[in-house]
Amino acid sequence: MLKLTKPPFPSKNKISQRFLHSFPSSSPTESQLSLSPQHKQNYQKYFLFSFLNKNPTNLRVPKQVHSHLLTTASISHSLRLFNALLRCYSFSENPNDAIFLYQQVQSCYLYLKFDSFTYAFLIKACANLNDVVLGKQFHGVEIKMGFESHPYVQTGLVNMYVESGGSVECKKVFDEMPDKNRVTWNVMITGLAKQGDIEFARFLFEKMPDRDIVSWSGMIDGYTRMNQYRKALGLFRRMVVDDVVEPSYITVLAILPAVWNIGDIKMCRLIHGYGEKRGFHVSDIRIMNSFIDTYAKCGCMMSALRFFEEISADMKNLISWTSLISGFALHGMGKEAVESFQRMEQVGWKPNRVTFLSVLNACSHGGLVEEGLKFFEKMVNECQILPGVKHYGCLVDMLGRAGRLEEAERIALEIPREIASDVVWRILLGACSFYGNVEVGERVTTKIMEIERGYGGDYVLMSNILAGAGRFRDAESLRRLMDERNTIKVPGSSLV
Repeated sequence: MLKLTKPPFPSKNKISQRFLHSFPSSSPTESQLSLSPQHKQNYQKYFLFSFLNKNPTNLRVPKQVHSHLLTTASISHSLRLFNALLRCYSFSENPNDAIFLYQQVQSCYLYLKFDSFTYAFLIKACANLNDVVLGKQFHGVEIKMGFESHPYVQTGLVNMYVESGGSVECKKVFDEMPDKNRVTWNVMITGLAKQGDIEFARFLFEKMPDRDIVSWSGMIDGYTRMNQYRKALGLFRRMVVDDVVEPSYITVLAILPAVWNIGDIKMCRLIHGYGEKRGFHVSDIRIMNSFIDTYAKCGCMMSALRFFEEISADMKNLISWTSLISGFALHGMGKEAVESFQRMEQVGWKPNRVTFLSVLNACSHGGLVEEGLKFFEKMVNECQILPGVKHYGCLVDMLGRAGRLEEAERIALEIPREIASDVVWRILLGACSFYGNVEVGERVTTKIMEIERGYGGDYVLMSNILAGAGRFRDAESLRRLMDERNTIKVPGSSLV
């Protein structure tokens, strides 16, 4: 028996007695009053079961049902109702409640026999808790109870092991299953793809007897996650052309990152046209936003802008505007990014930290220093958004590009210690190299060495600054120091 811990549920003397009376449908009608006690009990079970199923995401509902069952001492009268309550807890924000419920009933009602669904929900709770140790205990219990061949339970085990990174255990459970349904195959394939075991996932994918859109999408997403973008695109083509499988919106969301990482504008337009025929665009704003982002990253900002303008005003959300502003920033179109930010505010959208990061980046690349400083001040003072290291990095980069190195240094020194990064100082060192500022460059190099001494690029950049100022001995000394410290020197490379 699993050790019982103190459950987070109210005891009987603390349970509200007004639970059933708080719902109009639970008030007995004239016909219900004439029912026998057994029929009344069955009606009450049916009502509670329906109540749980209609409110699966409302955590207050299972707590109320649980409290009522404890009050009436009827928690063990219906295994179906118990499983419904267990299911709600296992999918809730606090899956521990499912474990506590099981322990509570197990210790108080020894005669109650649990079925395969009970253990399937408990294993799901363990998966959501990422508690493999407890999951292995339930694995042993369900084998002892004779459910090792039940596909619903075994699929839950495969899911738990694969999500926790237990590739050996999930493969063992999968191989030992006598009957594998489509859900089992999909759980295994998509789980392995997410964990990075893409080759074995592809092996199972090719062996799968009846592939569906879930398995195709899982493999495409896996290749994209592993930066194997051409394989993702090849599989997408095979799915649409050879196997004539219609992609879902999830498939489109999975393939678009592969498209913009390669910069294949032709493929972007093909998927765009296919989506218009299938009606993806008008039904899901996430796909629309992804296309704005993809067109911009493929180098066609005009197509991104045109696509944005075609979205109806009532469908556009903050991500739509942020994607547009980010696209303008990517193309160095600072003025257009600022204008889009102002249009966004005029229609009532409040910027978040990502929106501010995008517009700051646009100001940096567009040389709009004063506008960028105003946006930073607006973010901190007006919108009460705490800046992160990327916001400070944009500010330092913006001031550094403008040659205002002392101001950039002052901003870098103001970064809180807990988020300080050598990357910000390297941005400033690059600006010092561009403007040949030895004094600030030496101070910046000292700060970098306090954080990270092992990167050879810092020594090379500073030695070049010294050499440019005619301080050849100092530059040579810095080069010797770089060799003595055996720093990492990343070799150059080219895609040409």
